[in-house]
Amino acid sequence: MTLQQRVLGWFGMASVPSADVLPVWLGQGRLTATPASMGRAQGYDQALVWVCVVLLLWGLVMVYSASIALPQNPRFARYTPTYFLARHAMWLLLALLAALLTYTVPMAVWERSARPLFLLSLLLLVLVLIPHVGKVVYGARRWIGVGPMSFQPSELAKLTVLLYAADYMVRKMDVKERFFHAVWPMGAAVAVVGVLLLAEPDMGAFMVIAVIAMGILFLGGVNARMFFVIATILVVAFSLIIASSQWRRERIFAYLDPWSETNALAKGYQLTHSLIAIGRGEIFGVGLGGSVEKLNWLPEAHTDFLLAVIGEEFGLIGVVLVIGLFLWLVRRMMSIGRQAIALERVFAGLVAQGVAVWMGFQAFINMGVNLGALPTKGLTLPLMSYGGSAVLINLVAIAVVLRVDRENRTLMHGGRV
Repeated sequence: MTLQQRVLGWFGMASVPSADVLPVWLGQGRLTATPASMGRAQGYDQALVWVCVVLLLWGLVMVYSASIALPQNPRFARYTPTYFLARHAMWLLLALLAALLTYTVPMAVWERSARPLFLLSLLLLVLVLIPHVGKVVYGARRWIGVGPMSFQPSELAKLTVLLYAADYMVRKMDVKERFFHAVWPMGAAVAVVGVLLLAEPDMGAFMVIAVIAMGILFLGGVNARMFFVIATILVVAFSLIIASSQWRRERIFAYLDPWSETNALAKGYQLTHSLIAIGRGEIFGVGLGGSVEKLNWLPEAHTDFLLAVIGEEFGLIGVVLVIGLFLWLVRRMMSIGRQAIALERVFAGLVAQGVAVWMGFQAFINMGVNLGALPTKGLTLPLMSYGGSAVLINLVAIAVVLRVDRENRTLMHGGRV
């Protein structure tokens, strides 16, 4: 095609369509001509990326602020003040590289790999229970050592269960109204994962995975009656788990009255100091670095209770801003998922919406625990809390959503994926 023809084509004056121009037809008449270059990907969701960047960088700063005093604790005496900052920054770099690689993988590949990846995560959940393979920290065997780092298989299981559930619903679309054909097999798969997680024990991860699976079943079209049956079964199951465990019951009772003499220095200790931290912050906070509770008063200040430190240093304004960022993030990912489903890409749409359910539910639980609205549960704040494998898998999941958005844009501009 000559330069003159190309210029004329840009202005719609080309008399003969060239090889790289795609005609658009309606009935028997040609309406216009669309350049083939329009079929290529039209950028990416910059707003979604920037919100994630803000959460990651703010989290990095707060991890440093919350952990800088930890070496004063005899348990962390061999660490430097920048130990957790350096490790978190290293994991962030690895996570960003993994996210960039993930972004290049088409959703068709993820759909084909859903079942093998699910089986891989089951294998890792079994391996972590083997002595001398899984590392024990605070009485829980949840980590597998990989050189100087540790990996938590339960974080990978969140992503693989999500992919498996989305693939499962696509395969079961014809029988989704029949309980034993559509719901029961998925429930059995989640139950197997739950048994392995409770053996660690890691009830928090099991709760997140159960909600992810249930959310995808609902979004995939399972009718309301079956959805409420599933929800009832889950509530009963978790109630029985709590009732059969003395320390879990004690944690619930401590949540109901954390300030009592019995609980304030025991099961309610974390919650009371979290509330003290948030109360000290008032409206505008005491300023970055000015937290007192992080000075070895509030346990796990850099992981599960990072929001309490944010509340103390940035006040109500900071907490509301974090909540607003997560609300926007979840809403945007749900929108990307709906767009994919409208383009008849059900698997991709369910995956994007599943990530939204995952991030939203886990953030909701973490915030509720920090604010005293929910019983204490060991779940980190996505994208912000210290935790290498959690940040890695979170960014991989976000990259998958960005890939869904890219393919949506490509299809809407006449391209193929």
